[in-house]
Amino acid sequence: MSHIHSPFVDPLLQRRAALLGGLACLTLPSMALAATPTAESMSADHWPRHLSVPGGVARLSLGPAPQRPVAHTGEVPVLVLGDAIEWTALVGIPLAATPGAAQLAVQQPGGGIRQLPYTVAPKRYQEQQLKVAQRTVDLSPEDNARYERERDHQRHIMATWSEPLPTTLRMQVPTPGRRSSSFGLRRVFNGQARNPHSGMDIAAATGTPVLAPLPGRVIDVGDYFFNGQTVWLDHGGGLLSMVCHLSRTDVQVGELLQTGQRLGAVGATGRATGPHLHWGVMLNRAMVDPALFLVG
Repeated sequence: MSHIHSPFVDPLLQRRAALLGGLACLTLPSMALAATPTAESMSADHWPRHLSVPGGVARLSLGPAPQRPVAHTGEVPVLVLGDAIEWTALVGIPLAATPGAAQLAVQQPGGGIRQLPYTVAPKRYQEQQLKVAQRTVDLSPEDNARYERERDHQRHIMATWSEPLPTTLRMQVPTPGRRSSSFGLRRVFNGQARNPHSGMDIAAATGTPVLAPLPGRVIDVGDYFFNGQTVWLDHGGGLLSMVCHLSRTDVQVGELLQTGQRLGAVGATGRATGPHLHWGVMLNRAMVDPALFLVG
């Protein structure tokens, strides 16, 4: 719950207190509240932090309801957390999203769909122009075929949705080290633009332990062309995390891990120029900025 900062009382707390007093006689025909970030969502005491930009997370109030609402963006289910007093949809926004008006589809208790509007604000990420040997840009037919097979496999992993839902979204950094600000960075090799960087790079020495950022189930362990040795974790409700370029993996598919439990070690496998950890966080199949899930 949000703190009360004197001399002002958080209006969300006032509304929650009123609802607690009258919930027994409350009727909820339409949940017709505006889909705007709640006061709770803007508090530094809640994770992920609200940042409605490409690569960010929108925290949208769904208002009160006796049961957890079901929400979708397109055909993809969206994580909804809270209680009968206040439900919040946590929407991962793809890096490729066009800034402007967006909508979240919420199923009504009596049937039908309610469209909740919200806005995706523009965000300019850094761009890096690089000149490299052309052979490092263009994949050979064999490498390209391998990449396409692995891409199809990864799409299946990224579609994972499971319960129970996470009880906390405040993550622990998977390994100590200097955090890169490279999320969203677009590299242009010899004039050819590549997809934006979709994770956080953490500089660390080979062999540094890599730990689970949240409780989760191991859903994939593999050695991939670009990502090298990789582990995917399912935290529930469409929230996934991945760690890449590992020098070793210490877990198997199906294992249940707790926060801080070792799953591998930092390395430089795959297409990496040196030892570091690439950490990615996915929410409703969109890669989002892991920094939004951290304390600082």
